[in-house]
Amino acid sequence: MLTRVVLATTIGTALEWYGFILFSTMSALVLNRLFFPPGDPVAATLASFATFAVGFAVRPLGALVIGHYGDRLGRRRMLVITLVTVGLASALMGALPTYATAGAWAPALLVVLRMIQGFGAGAEYAGASLTLAEFATPEQRGRYAAIPPAGAALGALLSAGAVAAVSTLPPDDFLDWGWRIPFLVTILVTATGFYIRVRVAESPAFEKAKREHGVARAPAVELARRAPRTLFLGMVSSVGPNVAAYIPVVFALAYLTEQLGVSRTDTLVGALIYFACSAVVMPPAGALGDAVGRRIVFGGAMVCAAAFAFPFFWLLDTKEVGWVWFAFGLSGMLLGVQLGAQAGFLADLFTTRTRFSGVALSREVAAALAGGTAPLIATALLEAAGGEPWPVVLYMSVLLLVSALAVALMHGFGRAGHRWEAGARP
Repeated sequence: MLTRVVLATTIGTALEWYGFILFSTMSALVLNRLFFPPGDPVAATLASFATFAVGFAVRPLGALVIGHYGDRLGRRRMLVITLVTVGLASALMGALPTYATAGAWAPALLVVLRMIQGFGAGAEYAGASLTLAEFATPEQRGRYAAIPPAGAALGALLSAGAVAAVSTLPPDDFLDWGWRIPFLVTILVTATGFYIRVRVAESPAFEKAKREHGVARAPAVELARRAPRTLFLGMVSSVGPNVAAYIPVVFALAYLTEQLGVSRTDTLVGALIYFACSAVVMPPAGALGDAVGRRIVFGGAMVCAAAFAFPFFWLLDTKEVGWVWFAFGLSGMLLGVQLGAQAGFLADLFTTRTRFSGVALSREVAAALAGGTAPLIATALLEAAGGEPWPVVLYMSVLLLVSALAVALMHGFGRAGHRWEAGARP
């Protein structure tokens, strides 16, 4: 059953985040041209990134609602719901009319689908990670919890590959119909993911907690009353990975193509390298957290990412393809270590009764505040500085260090697990 759960959570998360990251990539490359009034390219890019941020704004709502029922009804049902929600919304984006055809209705419909997509994604990643953590043995929770994040990176890698493939079309064909193909194929992979997930058993930790202690009537309220400090620090600690992810993979794509004039193909190859490197290091990072402590690995990776913020943009500014790809690769590895350790770290913070809500809210409130707004803020900072990236570097570094400080303040969590029920502690 553990093998089946690994396949279900990993493949399902990959398929789901394929659609979510696909929108992120397209928002920097094509949606800004097709769904907003033509004229000022900076204004169109800002509007596209604002639509990107809307998907993050509703993710805490998805975390609250889906996390609530995940703690009351079980993990498996909610993971099926999140898969279908995000998959259908992503597929429908490929069928939307553009601004030239439908006028103001085009961005309005795009925003609605982005909100539906964000609502479902608000609990997918968290639910998949904690489910595997609850199936795994105490000594291996970190490495198993890190597998769904690797699946998410794989989905992002597939989305970048799909965009790279259709971007080889002639520019007119790409803008006319080619960009739709990666969205439309989502319906096929969603059906596959649905078939896999409905065949997975419920989490044994949830079943045991339900049998012995009952379920929480209002998990979020119970968290706010009994563990407010833990929930707050969990949210702050999750800010760093969001900034470390969406500055390079969303803002930097637009920065390279629009500001520096690097070709779209070379830029997308950089994104592929970024996702591949992050996916490869996530499970080893989770295993390292099992051995030396997730707090050390998670916080240390954020400090390293803060230190690399300036070299990252310096390497991009060279416009040399090799250095640009190297920057993406190293940045992806630093993110992979963060996410690989974070998965088990957050699962450790909460008891089974409130774990789905606690992990989802910790991740998604931070995603709404820092992840969805990062490309928008970075673009505004770049514009205010006359095209110089130093304010973006400062913004990125400060938030990463604040998150590392929150992790350091998590005294008592050590190697992990003192929040797990008696008899299940590592």
